[in-house]
Amino acid sequence: MTALAPILDALEAAARSAGAAETAFRRQAAERIKVLERERSHAFRRVNLLRPIAEAVARAESEEMAVAGSQAILRAKLGWSNDSEARSVILTRFATVVKGMFATLHPRSEGKAEPEPIDILALLGAFEAWYEEAYRASFWDLFDQPMQETPVVDF
Repeated sequence: MTALAPILDALEAAARSAGAAETAFRRQAAERIKVLERERSHAFRRVNLLRPIAEAVARAESEEMAVAGSQAILRAKLGWSNDSEARSVILTRFATVVKGMFATLHPRSEGKAEPEPIDILALLGAFEAWYEEAYRASFWDLFDQPMQETPVVDF
């Protein structure tokens, strides 16, 4: 058996190496899956928030009505039944996205040939970046917060 010991040792080392490589790959794959899950989740949250807001902005007769309507939608989606200073700041900052949407959907023609296009995605990206910097978290993580149970009262 001593003559085969180096061969068995080499096979055992190869098996350990293969096991370590598999473990490292699984760890990397799990981390990559988490990143992809987060990106997918945030992408769906973006569209699920902005679709009803875009519809409300399209129906709005003024920029002020568009902002108010979008803030009501955002509050409802986040389960915000009352205001705080932080929430007011977030709503105010988010209003820049809504104002861009309103200007895109309701362009004013004041003798100009064609209004300058507004990059809504850039406005949304700037809002997201501001939120991330201000709160050290993604804005879209707010949608992970469990909504408080509201007691049902029968009269």
